[in-house]
Amino acid sequence: MLSYLQHRRNCKSKQASRANAISSLPPVYHDPLTTPEVEILNTPVAAAAALVRKGEWKPIDVLRAYGKRALVAHEKTNCLTEILIPSAEEWLAHSSSTGAGGAGDGVNLNGPLAGIPVSFKDTINVKGYDSCIGYSKWVNRPAAYDAPIIRMMKDAGAVPFVKTNVPITLLSFESTNDVFGRTDNPHVPGYSPGGSTGGEAALLAMGGSRIGVGTDVAGSVRVPAHYSGIYTLRCSTGRFPRWGNVTSMAGQEGVMAVYSPMTKTMGDLSYFLKSIIEMEPWNYDHTVHPIPWRDIGPELERSGKKVRWGIMRDDGVVTPSPACARALETVVGALKSQGEELVELAGFPSPYTALRIASHLLNSDGGLTYTSHFSSLFESNDPGVFQISLYFALPRWIKWLYCGWVRYIRRDLKWAGLLEGWSGKSAYEQWKLVVAREMHKAEWSEYLKKENIDLILCVPNAVPACKAGGMKGGFAACGYTFMWNLIDYACGVLPVTTVSSATDSLPMGFVKKLDNAVAKGAYCDYDVVKMEGLPVGVQVVAGRLQEEKCLWGMEKVVECLESTGQGWKGIEIK
Repeated sequence: MLSYLQHRRNCKSKQASRANAISSLPPVYHDPLTTPEVEILNTPVAAAAALVRKGEWKPIDVLRAYGKRALVAHEKTNCLTEILIPSAEEWLAHSSSTGAGGAGDGVNLNGPLAGIPVSFKDTINVKGYDSCIGYSKWVNRPAAYDAPIIRMMKDAGAVPFVKTNVPITLLSFESTNDVFGRTDNPHVPGYSPGGSTGGEAALLAMGGSRIGVGTDVAGSVRVPAHYSGIYTLRCSTGRFPRWGNVTSMAGQEGVMAVYSPMTKTMGDLSYFLKSIIEMEPWNYDHTVHPIPWRDIGPELERSGKKVRWGIMRDDGVVTPSPACARALETVVGALKSQGEELVELAGFPSPYTALRIASHLLNSDGGLTYTSHFSSLFESNDPGVFQISLYFALPRWIKWLYCGWVRYIRRDLKWAGLLEGWSGKSAYEQWKLVVAREMHKAEWSEYLKKENIDLILCVPNAVPACKAGGMKGGFAACGYTFMWNLIDYACGVLPVTTVSSATDSLPMGFVKKLDNAVAKGAYCDYDVVKMEGLPVGVQVVAGRLQEEKCLWGMEKVVECLESTGQGWKGIEIK
């Protein structure tokens, strides 16, 4: 009881601190947007940074425009955690145009991101601010240093100005915790903006930021992009800075978490990632591979090779919903209309096998690490993660009986296969899983070579955004993203359309025909009328460390959609 009372005190203290940080901002941040500020918010990052470098735009004006819009986004969605704006104004006061490293504690206004406000997932350490990621015991523990990515961003000219909300444990496609509360979808209230980088996705969709940074271990930037209608690219390990930040699962390396860019538009995504890699991030973070930016477009033109797209319609576990299948078919049709070569994939390595290996590797400690950060037995947990933790706590003989019941009585072979042996692993068991992971990687590599596939198209998730609390049933339905984490492929998500009650209802008897608990859980809250207007995205997959090719593919998809009059509009700022 004492620990619970301390938990509540910490939560109230943090919420009051955030409210005070917002209310105490200079009055200008609480005023309505002006016409010049709307222009700033609607200007692509590359153009805005160029205007700052030329001296035509003042960085403080850019910051205030984004600060105002971020507060509007927060009021609607509850997306912010830390308000860095006062420090951002100080950094700008100490800014320099003499080049990287010349700004001291300020920013470099001659860099590729000169004067551009950047938002960050709450995991990222900024000196003087908490990175509690929803754990109450980590409240009031400000970071003693800037993470390498923050130092690099400042040298690039960027201005860190807010941090954004996450789910407790970071293992959910919702973003809610006792410390900061629940973040809402900016398109349809009562639905999730995604997770674990959900606050970031909500902010970007609302235009409170144009470029931000999140993390992804099972789809944590891609599902928010799909749910919220934004753009992202999940980088392969070693391509984007990640060192010096916090996590709920320190030491977990079975399926590596990666940091990755998230943006409001496709143009911003390409420019942002290119700018970061050209900053030579390996000089800031020892985990980054020294791979320079490679412009794939001219290379493809010189080779004369026709790009071959593979279409993966179904992962064999959860059949895509009508809305998601329609988005995929829209992209396929747009590409075909522009003369692109597409083939239907068949006989590819089993996504179900990938889901089983990945889920066992990710939780090979039996959930001990992420649960160790809870301060009280009564601290709220994500409903999906709560079920996982409850299962891990069962004696092995009860798990054995339950798996037998699922397999032989319920006749659910897929769910039984996922549950079988799902517990903390010994080193011996962990090593066997690593071998299985590497074998699966080899299978995909050989398959793509054999079929001569350059890029893959698939859905990011079988369903659009889940409703609040929806992870209770849908927590296991992550195969369309998790499989690419396991084999470490670069893959991005872009918005295509929105849910329509006129076209996206489930066929008669659809749910009854589902043959496993993962699929049934994904569809337990599917209500096409309530979901009307939710964004629906498509995933583009390239190979490992092929970020440039993935971006090229995403740009091609956007170009083809726009040429056929099906371009994404998003939330308008006016």
